[in-house]
Formats: sequence, structure tokens, C-alpha cells
Amino acid sequence: MLSSVLNSKRAIQVNILIMRAFVKLRSFLLTHEESALKLKELETKIEGHDADIKDIFEAIRQLMGVPDEHKKITGFANK
Repeated sequence: MLSSVLNSKRAIQVNILIMRAFVKLRSFLLTHEESALKLKELETKIEGHDADIKDIFEAIRQLMGVPDEHKKITGFANK
């Protein structure tokens, strides 16, 4: 605050540096917020993919007549 009241070259330089620091800080926070939002969006988008991929492999196994590992272990495999 004092640097904005004083009229010396040094006070003006300090005031400019302070303003630049706040601008960079605001820019960093906005970029970080955007990145966090994009990451959350991506997490939400791919959340169900694991189950979908397992279902696809199960369907392929059924079409090929190959029992999956769970069925082999429990003894319920189609022969």
C-alpha cells in the first residue's frame, strides 16, 4: 500500500512488481482451476469404461465358447 502512495522511482518499481505478481497469481489460479475442472470431467467421462470393457470381453468369450476364469474356478464352465 505504501508503494502506491510514495512517488519515488523505487516505490513505483515495487508497486509494478507487486501488481505483476498478483496478475501472475490470478492467471495461475485460473489455469489451475480450468485444469482441475477438465480432469474432473475426464474422470466422470471414463468412470464406467472398466465395467463396459469387462462386459465386452465377456460377450466375446461367450461368442467364442471360451469360459472366463471365474466360471472355471467355480466349476460352472460350459463344456
